[in-house]
Amino acid sequence: MTLKHKVAVVTGGSDGIGRQIVLKLATQGVHVAILGRNTERLTAVEKEANEAGSPKAKLYVCDLRSLSMIKEVVGRILHEFGGVDVLINNAGIWQKKMPLEELEEGVVDEVIQTNLTAQIHLTRLLLPALKKQKEAAIINVISKSGVTAQEGQTIYSASKWGMAGFTEVLKTDLHGSHVRVASVYQSGTRTDMFMKTGEKFSAEKLEKFTDPADLADVIVFMLSRPPKIWLHDVRVEQ
Repeated sequence: MTLKHKVAVVTGGSDGIGRQIVLKLATQGVHVAILGRNTERLTAVEKEANEAGSPKAKLYVCDLRSLSMIKEVVGRILHEFGGVDVLINNAGIWQKKMPLEELEEGVVDEVIQTNLTAQIHLTRLLLPALKKQKEAAIINVISKSGVTAQEGQTIYSASKWGMAGFTEVLKTDLHGSHVRVASVYQSGTRTDMFMKTGEKFSAEKLEKFTDPADLADVIVFMLSRPPKIWLHDVRVEQ
């Protein structure tokens, strides 16, 4: 896909992996709709993306746990950009490692809604627009927790295994169409997602985590392959 002047929607775009994806796409001349919850961070990323070369980078404050907000934002994006070529489902939250019976109900609902349900709804709502393009792509940034069993991570892993299954079926359903689907299964990445839950890692382990900018490079590489080449699944390990 030739990325210049394409329109991409990136969730979780205010920091971490999402921010780096937005900035890498901007350098390729991509129009970017940046979704996130933190207005201050989104404003900073929007400014950076426009300065990095995006013809149009625009922030959209959206709590993905709210279906009504998702619907409203999708309507605004389609109206303001005129269509969508690329959807990158990147938003996600971490569940602190602990036995299942010790998890609070609110944590269970929040993780499933953010990591799985919201991504399904956003994809469902944008799919008609993606299908109108001669060439379109959906990339789901999932995590290796979607293919391996992570001790103490019952709900987080359930949300990621759910995304893996969703991606595989969507890939089958869209086979032969102009919309191509891929998944990225990355190991630990150096973002503040873990710290937000109070999870602590040793300095040695953190040093081994993947840099978000490197992961963003992988995703841009996937998108920019010629039409006859498509990388269905990519695993990124440290």
